[in-house]
Amino acid sequence: MKIECKNLSKIYKNESEIRYPDFVFESGKSYLLLGTSGCGKSTLLNMIAGVLSPSAGQILIDEENAVEWQQKKKDLFRIQNIGYIYQDFKLIDEMTVLDNIDILRLEHVDTAKAPKLLEKLGIEEQKNKRVKHLSGGQKQRVAIVRALVKNPAIVLADEPTGNLNFEIGAAVIEDLVKSAKSDDTVLIVVTHEQKFAPYFDEVIHIGGESRA
Repeated sequence: MKIECKNLSKIYKNESEIRYPDFVFESGKSYLLLGTSGCGKSTLLNMIAGVLSPSAGQILIDEENAVEWQQKKKDLFRIQNIGYIYQDFKLIDEMTVLDNIDILRLEHVDTAKAPKLLEKLGIEEQKNKRVKHLSGGQKQRVAIVRALVKNPAIVLADEPTGNLNFEIGAAVIEDLVKSAKSDDTVLIVVTHEQKFAPYFDEVIHIGGESRA
């Protein structure tokens, strides 16, 4: 799969505008987007995922302009092809770890890999605990498992190590990068942590060319 972002910009309600350089993301490769808070990194992920629409520009997915898709098609593409690791997890606190993952079955996602992924990330013992009883780092890892369990063609990760110490964070990043290569996945990770740069195939600095 190939994703091309061309002439993208996003205008916010306060009328400030972020204009992005052009990007190309390809299967089997890992990309790290670096930049300060407010430069538009998370917004870029949301536009690629079809959660937000750009104010201008194109997002070509295998040469088809996804910006022009109806929202229903964008949502279906995201369900079928994108594993999204959200910065705020998007977990349901009153449900157990496994239930938070198995809820994907409502979208016809096979979650059979969940136990293996939970074990790999060191949280298999928490599988029957309610999410509200987990630490921030444990919630982070549940969110990662939920994104990867569907074998996505694209993995979007917004600060996936934000609640993890460096050792665990580095191990998670290394696993994500290895999975991208072995599974021929597009991996795009957003962070402000430059220390993870050596793990990635390409590091992209977003300066957030912007104007009010």
